[in-house]
Amino acid sequence: MTAQTDGKTDVLWFLPTHGDGRYLGAAEGARDVSLNYLRQVAQAADDLGYFGVLLPTGRSCEDSWVVASALAPLTRRLRFLVAVRPGLQQPSVSARMAATLDRLSDGRLLINVVTGGDPVELKGDGIFLDHDTRYAVTDEFLHVWRGLLSGETVSFEGRHLRAEAGRVIFPPVQKPHPPLYFGGSSPAGIEVAADHCDVYLTWGEPPAGVAEKLARAREAADRRGKTFSFGIRLHVIVRETEAEAWAEAERLISRLDDATIAQAQATLNRMDSVGQSRMTQLHGGDRSKLVVSPNLWAGVGLVRGGAGTALVGSADQVADRMKEYIDLGIDRFILSGYPHLEEAYRFAELVFPKLPLRATTGAPPSTGRNNGPFGEVIANDIVPGRRIAAH
Repeated sequence: MTAQTDGKTDVLWFLPTHGDGRYLGAAEGARDVSLNYLRQVAQAADDLGYFGVLLPTGRSCEDSWVVASALAPLTRRLRFLVAVRPGLQQPSVSARMAATLDRLSDGRLLINVVTGGDPVELKGDGIFLDHDTRYAVTDEFLHVWRGLLSGETVSFEGRHLRAEAGRVIFPPVQKPHPPLYFGGSSPAGIEVAADHCDVYLTWGEPPAGVAEKLARAREAADRRGKTFSFGIRLHVIVRETEAEAWAEAERLISRLDDATIAQAQATLNRMDSVGQSRMTQLHGGDRSKLVVSPNLWAGVGLVRGGAGTALVGSADQVADRMKEYIDLGIDRFILSGYPHLEEAYRFAELVFPKLPLRATTGAPPSTGRNNGPFGEVIANDIVPGRRIAAH
């Protein structure tokens, strides 16, 4: 049977190895993706107590494995959710990379299984497979990958992959292997997830759509006697008032013209990803149809592939919407916001105190080395009281 959540959640942030800035789809206010900037975002997420960070993958991003390897020594608790790409990598090479990074980071590696959804980009990478065949390759890849990292000597002959007496000599820290995260909305994707993965991911659809997708994933897991955790990928725009948050949402897309949106939508519509299709259908590229559910805004998806929705509102409103997803079974959120450095602080400061967080999310208890005072000392004399909201 699938696991029931304990009503608590972990929260991950996003490491913007491309596309960060003050405006979507514009060079104005864009951030340089340097190691120094990525270090700032990663260390902020680490200090604020985020469970981990997602690193994107694809030709518009810096390589996620290289970036994670550079940042792991500069952080303490932060986990790195890094992509494996069946079809682009051999499972043995990928398994050795995973075992190495897991050891060097002292068990802080998470694995995001990405099958790919843009046929044009995939052909540029040498992959000429249709949608369901890519998932068949993913299934074979994970059979070999999981066996290798579990310490087995793997001999395997499938339709697409073959291995003879494969081994990983130096094991990972996490047993039997780093946790596998997987997002796939199609029947083929859900079946592969149920066979192999630990965390089933969805993009930020309205609650009814998320409930329907999770029900299908649960049913597939139940048939195998397995359990899932469930995660959701969303952007967030949170401010002290609802009006401020919606004004910020409008500002974020204020540099987009109709021609840019149309060009982006044409690219997104060529993809064969069922999840991407569900994202674009929420708004169809129409600026007048961006509020798709209370406090759920699809403006990001006008020009961005993948996660295209954002929770927009006051801290109370955003927390309430997140609790609705938690009630559906979501037990981890993968969030992002523009610019990512500032929004990481804003979300943690405003919303963390209002969420039922697990012990693995949130700033660790003070060691006493720097235990205050906190905030501006009033008139250089009066220490302000600390307000801590109940979960």
